Amino acid sequence: MAKVENKTSLIDRLAWNIIIPVALLALISLYCIYIAALGDPSHIGSPVKAVVMQALWYLISIVIVVIVMQFDADQLFKVAPIFFGIGIFLLIAVLFFYNRSVAADTGAKSWFKLGPVTFQPSEIMKPAFILMLARVVKDHNDKYGHTIKSDWLLLGKIVAWLAPVAILLKLQNDFGTMLVFIAIVGGVVLVSGISWKIIIPLYGIVIVGAIAVILMVVTPGGQAFLSHFFQAYQFERIKSWLNPSGDTSSGAYQLWQSMKAIGSGQLFGNGFGKASVYVPVRGSDMVFSVIGENFGFVGCVALILIYLYLIIQMVKISFNTRNAFYSYISTGVIMMSLFHVFENIGMNIDLLPLTGIPLPFVSQGGSALVGNMIGIGLILSMKFHNRDYMFSTAGDF
Repeated sequence: MAKVENKTSLIDRLAWNIIIPVALLALISLYCIYIAALGDPSHIGSPVKAVVMQALWYLISIVIVVIVMQFDADQLFKVAPIFFGIGIFLLIAVLFFYNRSVAADTGAKSWFKLGPVTFQPSEIMKPAFILMLARVVKDHNDKYGHTIKSDWLLLGKIVAWLAPVAILLKLQNDFGTMLVFIAIVGGVVLVSGISWKIIIPLYGIVIVGAIAVILMVVTPGGQAFLSHFFQAYQFERIKSWLNPSGDTSSGAYQLWQSMKAIGSGQLFGNGFGKASVYVPVRGSDMVFSVIGENFGFVGCVALILIYLYLIIQMVKISFNTRNAFYSYISTGVIMMSLFHVFENIGMNIDLLPLTGIPLPFVSQGGSALVGNMIGIGLILSMKFHNRDYMFSTAGDF
């Protein structure tokens, strides 16, 4: 790969079309967290303290973004196994040192408690897995090219790298996060060059399987069968999804209150600072309900449009890059972000079951924010180093 001196100014090398929407989402996050804490009688500490804590996480994340974007494709390729190894180590460690109180509340053994701060290592594993997956695909394609046999081999490699992550997440009872990794794999497989003769029947089987699971979920016999594979609290979430107004579980109450809050906003919302409907854990999983209550349907659409703009800009940067490794990375980041947005908003309005998936850059919490911001750092790296590889060939990065 031939590098040339990059004489473009630092300002011009920054992807402002990514930075600006993320900054808007950061402001929305601080506002929503304040309102969520203000309307939560069980919240410990002042709403201002919650906002300050999230702002500190944003400052930490910005530093991480600046560091990540300094890495070019060569360096990211080299550090991918190290980053992945650290992620696996943390996923194993949390099985032994998980926060007991969080596990009692959520059923998931996926959180460390570090003093006053809880931390979910699977959020850091997401960008680590994206990097490793991109490396595996790039390395395989450079060595073998594309034949039906080599494509099946690549698919086997992808499954082999996904397997330890999926097993560890299963042991943590964190099915929602596992779905994010599956979405990442699904996106990267599409752009990996694997033959459509393999992809079409494979995705067809996945779709049929998903439909079969849905049919089992809504029937007593199917639920009895699935009970061998899922935890009781996960079935409570499914029951809440199917009947939020009639179920008496805490999950159903949370979902029902979220829907009430969003519905109360109607078209234009109830105005700034309103928190008349109590929603449990509103600052994190159900933060979308703050937008719905305060700014109504118009505010919800505006938020979705910000996300849509951000995703489109990520896609544009991906198309403008001249190396395959970056394109695999960007696809993984895009799929991670898309799935987060789709699932979080969907569960807030009862289109999808509750999974505990945060709303990117808006939900309260440090680990999810750091994980998403690492993804942004990877995207910014693409623009930052785009002119460093002016004479790359198909075999180069």
